[in-house]
Amino acid sequence: MVFLYQFALGPYRNHLLVMKMGIIPYEFTHAVDIPPYTTHPLILNLITAMFMHGGILHLLGNMLYLWIFGNNVEDAMGHVRFILFYVLTGILASATHIILMPNATLPMVGASGAISGVLGAYFILYPRAQVHTLVFLFFFITVIQVPAMVILGFWFVFQLLSVFSKSNVAWFAHIGGFLSGMFLVRFFLRKRFRFHGSVFRRV
Repeated sequence: MVFLYQFALGPYRNHLLVMKMGIIPYEFTHAVDIPPYTTHPLILNLITAMFMHGGILHLLGNMLYLWIFGNNVEDAMGHVRFILFYVLTGILASATHIILMPNATLPMVGASGAISGVLGAYFILYPRAQVHTLVFLFFFITVIQVPAMVILGFWFVFQLLSVFSKSNVAWFAHIGGFLSGMFLVRFFLRKRFRFHGSVFRRV
């Protein structure tokens, strides 16, 4: 719904909205408001930014990851705990980006940080779950089953390596969200889940 609103605004007004409601690390680390000026406390951008996206592919990519991994994590937590977990890991992901990119002036928007938190939780909860993965071998396309720990492990390593690229993607937010999800998941589980070393099991 937020993306449809952004789309309806048109390119120029959407750009202004992103500048006002997105996360610009420089504003947080230097306690300044870069024009266009906001009419609300800057701290609220830690929440508003995670409900905005830079384009349809950005939105669809995030929703794909949430669709694949989110339902099992929500089942382990319950609806309310899952929402709180989602928002909290999203905030911590943004905080990681701000701390490690203190002088960045490009706005950051998107649900990637919060969804990375969901991925981190899934990595801890269901490491051996088989994930159906589409594989392209030249002109041959097939689907194989790969353990979640392998898929998400490769994903996390890719985020680490991408930090050194010149892309405008907020890689540190992905890393911070994933690690936050791994650490915080145990505090949001329903009572019928119990922690056993590196794996949670239903009891």
